Amino acid sequence: MSEKQYNVLVLCTGNSARSILGEVLFNTLGKGKFKAYSAGSKPAGKVNPGALEWLKANGHSTEGLRSKSWDEFAAPGAPEFDFIFTVCDNAAGEACPLWLGKPATAHWGIPDPAHVEGDEARRAAFKKAADQLARRIQLFLSLPIEKLDKLVLKEKLAEIGRIQD
Repeated sequence: MSEKQYNVLVLCTGNSARSILGEVLFNTLGKGKFKAYSAGSKPAGKVNPGALEWLKANGHSTEGLRSKSWDEFAAPGAPEFDFIFTVCDNAAGEACPLWLGKPATAHWGIPDPAHVEGDEARRAAFKKAADQLARRIQLFLSLPIEKLDKLVLKEKLAEIGRIQD
């Protein structure tokens, strides 16, 4: 019997930087156990060049990445999500679409590297954001998801989101 693959949605308002990093890191670190997607409530329409630069510099494929609306994932035929993470404070406070399957949700706020001025400072901010996301994802991956009830799992996800990296 094959292991269950979990669907994850990473949300941020613009879906151009943090949520894109989260999508790629979940897909990479999850090693097939997770299929991650990202979206935004008000998509920027393009992936931030700083996110693309960090991903390429760290050996990640950027093929197929795009800034997209969360409406795509609320439409018929969209994947049913097991987990939804917001990575920016704006998206955490917005009224989300109704998601099928009642996914576990958590807010994992990450400072926005896209608004940092100066090339070196911006590169450092993208590295920090990616490191924070990777750390939280690794902690999440270490949880015995199949053995935790929904309330315990929700609390564990919230705890991970409160970690100060």
